[in-house]
Order: sequence, then C-alpha cells, then structure tokens
Amino acid sequence: MQARLRFVVLLIVSLLVLGLLVQVMPSGWTRLDVTEAGTGRKIVAAVLRDGEQIVLTWKNSLFGLAVTEEFVARGGMLVLTGVTFADPRGHAPVAVAPKDVDDLYQTGGPFSARGLTRPFARIVHRVGEIGDPKLRVRERLIAFKEEVGFGGGVVLTATTSSLLDRLLQFFAGGD
Repeated sequence: MQARLRFVVLLIVSLLVLGLLVQVMPSGWTRLDVTEAGTGRKIVAAVLRDGEQIVLTWKNSLFGLAVTEEFVARGGMLVLTGVTFADPRGHAPVAVAPKDVDDLYQTGGPFSARGLTRPFARIVHRVGEIGDPKLRVRERLIAFKEEVGFGGGVVLTATTSSLLDRLLQFFAGGD
C-alpha cells in the first residue's frame, strides 16, 4: 500500500513540475514555428537565442529582383533588421534609410536597407510560380514551394519560448 501511495505522490509531483515547466518563460529565447497555412502541418519548429538570425529569400515577380530579408529573434518576435532587393545583372543596390523601405517594396529598383527594427509575431507567405521563397533557419533551408506547392501558404509564428521548449530542443539534439 505504501509503494502505491509513493507512486501516486511521485506521479502528482511530476505532473506539477511538468506543468510549471510549461509555464516558465525564460528570457532570451524565441520559439519559431513554420507551418503550412491550409492544414497547420508543422514544417519546422526551433527555439532561437535572442539575436540569432534567420534569412528569407525570394524573387520579386513584378520587378525580377532577388530579395533577401534578414530577421533576428528577439523577445518572442522576429525583427526585420535588413532587406536587399538585388539586381540579378549585378548592379549594386542603392543604400537607403529604413524609413524609405515601405515605398521601395512597391515601386521597384535595387536597394538595400540596414538598421531596420520591425517586429513581427506572424508572417504569412504565399507561394507563387516565380518567387521561389526559401527560409534559412540555422543549417536548414526550407524551400516553401517544395513544402506546400504553388499557391500554398507558409506561416511563420514567433512566440516567447518556454523552459519546456528549451528542454525538448536540448534532448532532441539542438543547442
């Protein structure tokens, strides 16, 4: 009888500890989930250190420019820090101020901007025939068209990471 009681108490304590681990949100970490928009299928999940970079590349179908968007994980968000619209013929992009980026996304022409601080919790990317979007998360390159097909969507969601997320990543072989 005492063995059964110890087992029940140990089980209850273990469940309480697990419940606390799910709730504890250590600072300095961001959870990134990349999912298929239509189905919610998980493509990749990663726990990133604040300051760790991810890079999204795609081709602008309207102007034919190669686009590189640089994000860093920060406080449960993805922060856009730099963007380049590069001319495939090799002409150097014009350096522009962060305040000019919104207009340039729409009007075309090669440009490069650094020093942006635009936070995003959620980004939805639709896959077109020309764009060929790819996301680099650490050593993994995710080709959106291969994952979801033409016309599909990919959702990037950034949240504050829990201690349980960190532990699961550690035991799965992450850093």
